[in-house]
Amino acid sequence: MKILSRNVRGLGIPRTVRRLQHLMKIHNLQKVFFMETKCGYANKIEVDLDGIRGGLCLARRNEVCITLRNYSKTHVDAMVEDNEVRGKWRFIGFYGTPYVQDRDDSWVVLRNLHNGEEIHWFVCGDFNEIMHGFEKKEGLPRDERRMEIFCNVLANCQLMDVGFSENWFTWEGGNLPETNI
Repeated sequence: MKILSRNVRGLGIPRTVRRLQHLMKIHNLQKVFFMETKCGYANKIEVDLDGIRGGLCLARRNEVCITLRNYSKTHVDAMVEDNEVRGKWRFIGFYGTPYVQDRDDSWVVLRNLHNGEEIHWFVCGDFNEIMHGFEKKEGLPRDERRMEIFCNVLANCQLMDVGFSENWFTWEGGNLPETNI
């Protein structure tokens, strides 16, 4: 299953929406998760903006069966019935706070979402944190303690970094997602 996850700040311009719809068609994307947006797709689960910030949208094609489990201003939790793997798996679109002083609140949400179910789960989005200093390209270096806390949260939730290439992922055979270049 091909999934696109992107922070698109202010998506809603008709030209941009048409471009994304075209991308979904030519790349056969079954699901997209947008952060900081109101996207206007017909098959979607949308969390409204918080004032002028935020907003989440999980859009899908008709043939993808998704059942909403829960949502908040920072996540969308859905069960996906996947014909490719002949089973169900859990998708969580996650948007961590960009504010360092509120980052612990994001980790509480992520830990609460990890409920120990015996089902594969895939979390994608923008955590607004990195695992290693070399991931930061510009600006001031990240605080080592904050990165360590993030790594511990991922370990507590039994999540691993599967890598990415321009935010394109493919779910392979019910196992962990693999990067699709």
